[in-house]
Amino acid sequence: MNLSPFFENIRIDEFSATPKYLQLTNAVLKAIEAGNIKKNDMLPSINELSFVLEISRDTAEKGYKHLKKLGVLGSVPGKGYYIINTEFRQKLQIALFFNKLSAHKKIVYDAFMEALGDDVSVDFYVYNNDFALFKKLLQNLKQEYTYYVIIPHFVDGRSKAAEVINTIPKEKLLLLDKLVDDVDGEYAAVYENFENDIFHALELAKDQLGKYHTLKLIFPDKSYFPKAIIKGFYRFCQEYAFNHLLVDDIMDEPMEAGEVYINLMEDDLVKLLDRVISLKFRIGIDIGVISYNETPLKKFILNGITTISTDFKQLGTTAAHLIMDNSRNHVEVPFYLTLRASL
Repeated sequence: MNLSPFFENIRIDEFSATPKYLQLTNAVLKAIEAGNIKKNDMLPSINELSFVLEISRDTAEKGYKHLKKLGVLGSVPGKGYYIINTEFRQKLQIALFFNKLSAHKKIVYDAFMEALGDDVSVDFYVYNNDFALFKKLLQNLKQEYTYYVIIPHFVDGRSKAAEVINTIPKEKLLLLDKLVDDVDGEYAAVYENFENDIFHALELAKDQLGKYHTLKLIFPDKSYFPKAIIKGFYRFCQEYAFNHLLVDDIMDEPMEAGEVYINLMEDDLVKLLDRVISLKFRIGIDIGVISYNETPLKKFILNGITTISTDFKQLGTTAAHLIMDNSRNHVEVPFYLTLRASL
């Protein structure tokens, strides 16, 4: 079977979290920009596209429909699809790396995409806090991008992160949510100051915390959260004379009235609340609860869960603005405290 030269320009990345129809759309637009696909060129049929690229017919059809919506593709019944406009230009091509998917990461993503607008190609990768997978994804990228936007949270391999990230040209790098020690040069960043943020957030809750005698931070051994959180927690407890303890596993931790628990992981919040209720403690009276990362549900759970959180929408929006301004600035996005009945 003689394949159309069209397929030399199209790659579908199985590891990418970007929907395949968007990968198809972006590949066609990039080929147009490179001059490899020209006005009036005929494109393969949906059946051929589906067969050669090993994608569903629905995916192929959706990609073509998106190109038609952009005004790039036309069709003639009985003849097929062809390029009607090559003046379309994508100004930015971005590789976006998230450490995980979650409710608050979705807020970051949505704000980032909304602020960038439509004239942008974004390939989206999720590496599940796995440094080896992150390195593999980065090294196996099949093209050069205008920007590489990375949320750099790893369970293992943190000491090697800078070495890999430093391979990216600094004018194309944006670190999101967290800075990485030893990443050199002038690059863009939108980040949280984890040590200072938890310290100042707990200061704002100092009057409510005064009802309790012990603060416990649930920080699992295998956690991607920065150790700077522990430093800020210890600093607050020592400065304001609170008994304090680091807890690895909430299921094994003895629990008594007068304690406040600060959880980082969403799974730990479920386990914590289940234990408090099963032991018949009253949340916000016998046991205090503070949860990391504001999500809409925490407003309603058990009359409201107190949270300390960054502004995730601001994280995404600020990152997009730095890219559009071609800025190398470092912007710190602070935490805020939302007091509710759980404290």
